[in-house]
Amino acid sequence: IGPLFISSFCCLHFPLRTMSSVEISPGKLWGLRRLADDKGLYKMLAVDQRPPIKNLVKERRAVEEAPYEDVAAVKRALVQYLAPSASALLLDPHVAYPQSIDLVSPKQGVILTLEDSIFEQTPGGRKSAEIENWSVQKIKTIGGDAVKVLAWYRPDADPNVCAFQQEYVRKIGKACQEFDLPFVFEMLVYPLPTDSADAQTQDYVEHPEKRPDLVLDSVSEFAKPEYGVDLFKLESPVLAKGIADPDTGDKEEVAKTQALFDDLGKRAGRPWVMLSAGAGRDDFKNVLKYAFKAGASGFLAGRAIWWDAFQNFPDMDKMGKDLKEKAVPYFGELNKLTDAKATPWEKHEMFGGEGPKLAGKGQTFRESVPAAGGGCVIA
Repeated sequence: IGPLFISSFCCLHFPLRTMSSVEISPGKLWGLRRLADDKGLYKMLAVDQRPPIKNLVKERRAVEEAPYEDVAAVKRALVQYLAPSASALLLDPHVAYPQSIDLVSPKQGVILTLEDSIFEQTPGGRKSAEIENWSVQKIKTIGGDAVKVLAWYRPDADPNVCAFQQEYVRKIGKACQEFDLPFVFEMLVYPLPTDSADAQTQDYVEHPEKRPDLVLDSVSEFAKPEYGVDLFKLESPVLAKGIADPDTGDKEEVAKTQALFDDLGKRAGRPWVMLSAGAGRDDFKNVLKYAFKAGASGFLAGRAIWWDAFQNFPDMDKMGKDLKEKAVPYFGELNKLTDAKATPWEKHEMFGGEGPKLAGKGQTFRESVPAAGGGCVIA
């Protein structure tokens, strides 16, 4: 069993198999609860995408820079039509939050993106950075329930690049501890400059020759307690496009695929959800079937839900019609599947069958809470 991260007011070390209860600091516990529905399931909508939306807007407007008003209109429409189906929303601080937070119910959780969509491409791999003038502290200040970070990662990248990415994530984990906010972490495998020419892309596009070991080994790295990850947002270990339907597909292929998802869940070692990464609607439902059987607690998805409707831009009326008539029903199908098959996050095996407990509970609770939040690493 791999190392785990649990927030607390003191650092403890003990193995999962002897764990009778696990304490989580107040802010992280409340945040993780806020992101889920009343059953402890994550049905989260991503509206933080930047290049995918801006690029299509630029193309349709035949301009070099996507007009802010157009991007705002798109994101506001996505939130307007789809937010009611979500337990929480992932928003960016550039557009989605300031232009659509008024459409989000105070009963729903709000996750804010921290990473910049622009990365540094080096000969040895990609280096990530935070959004300029943005921080974990600011996310706390505006009432965010959690911090989300995407880091590009290849275990076989240049060692200096890997070390840079690891330190980048480590620093954010520490900041989330300091301000007592859940750390939702996503890592994506990407093409190295030495990979084939047809694999090169600035956005995330699954390569037909996707290697499961790169995904699994990346999860193993960031499951280490030093990074402070509370909830993983994971990509499929196999190519999502054309993935075998676990109910009707070839039994041998289904078994091999399920084994990889099972390994993914074991390596995560804490609650986890699936990302859609632009997968087709049927393919993403099949991905979720494998993930839920492996113990996932839900999804945090965007393009699989709303990308088809977005293709109607700049016809916002038609986009709205497609969101209402196609995207909303699909979201409902995902939620129904999650209700039937997913594992409530509090029932993850890391909690020893008793669910997470509030750290510091007792007469000395006030004294035990640090002024800026708390958190610690345990293994």
